[in-house]
Amino acid sequence: MKRTTTTALAAALGVVMLAACSGSDDTGPADGAAAPEGGETVTLVTHNSFAVSDDALQQFSDETDYRVKILRVGDGGVLVNQAVLTAGNPQGDVLFGVDNTLLSRALDAGLFVPHEAAGLDQVPEELQLDSGEHRVTPVDTGDICVNYDRAWFEERDLAPPETFEELADPAYRDLLVVQNPATSTPGLGFLLGTAAEYGDDGWQDYWQQLADNGVEVVEGWEQAYYEHFSGSGGSEGDRPLVVSYASSPPAEVLYGSEENPEQAPTGVSTGTCFRQIEFAGLLDGAPNPEGGKRLLDFLLSPAFQEDVPLEMFVNPARADVELPEVFTTYGEHIEEPRTMDPQRITENREQWVDEWTSLVVG
Repeated sequence: MKRTTTTALAAALGVVMLAACSGSDDTGPADGAAAPEGGETVTLVTHNSFAVSDDALQQFSDETDYRVKILRVGDGGVLVNQAVLTAGNPQGDVLFGVDNTLLSRALDAGLFVPHEAAGLDQVPEELQLDSGEHRVTPVDTGDICVNYDRAWFEERDLAPPETFEELADPAYRDLLVVQNPATSTPGLGFLLGTAAEYGDDGWQDYWQQLADNGVEVVEGWEQAYYEHFSGSGGSEGDRPLVVSYASSPPAEVLYGSEENPEQAPTGVSTGTCFRQIEFAGLLDGAPNPEGGKRLLDFLLSPAFQEDVPLEMFVNPARADVELPEVFTTYGEHIEEPRTMDPQRITENREQWVDEWTSLVVG
């Protein structure tokens, strides 16, 4: 992969960018197609990494006669913060992109009104974290995991680590780069994974072991993956282990220079994964609640769910949607990712990040 493809790969991996910028796109019926009286729109408020194909959005407009306005307001944290500040007088109709690390905050703030989306019966119960109240709808999932540079380990005849415990082994000293959980969604997910693995009173000792083993900390995913990780196409990094996603290897293949390789150039340490779930909800006070309900149904429809993998490089929430071949051939299915109750995350997130900062960054 050449460095010129890194922007496309970054978007494909569904990485939450930290710059708090905003913008909007209008997508509606094709020229000449009938639009609702007054040109009615439905507004989707989301994070900067949201992506959907023109064909999928056009299908929604053709079926409903609603135009979709997409309002991107920053990363996941900015998205939720702005929604809380505008509660009851929202910027749009539907919010997409609140994940399980921030879900309790959004629910406690009363951001959403219930809507049971069509197709919810095809979503596994373990993804439905709202206790049957239907204030939010699961849309996609992804796993934050350590990735490794296959060639680096093969050249040294060293087996890559597969678990949290192995990462702290002296054999892997000075090989791992992670993101700061105070500034990075993958970094936070990795921290939560270690807390789920070692408990409230054990993860600190584990991170001390990683620090003693030469872990490198950077601010964000792009810096870690493209500047410090040796396995990214075109990278001159010297660290063969990086916190990324289970979907990174398929993206490396899709945007790489070699067609149909035997295996992806990067692998996944499957025992280091933390499950992310992204949700959408109908905002309380939405200007167009009926359009918002139709849009929520669409986000869980086969048309949108089939669009998700190659647009955002995450897994669809529906269990009956087939993954594209590049996912099934080169991706990793994580059987037992670490998970954590959203309320526990809310109760501990700030304290854990502060403790981590004192321990690892100093």
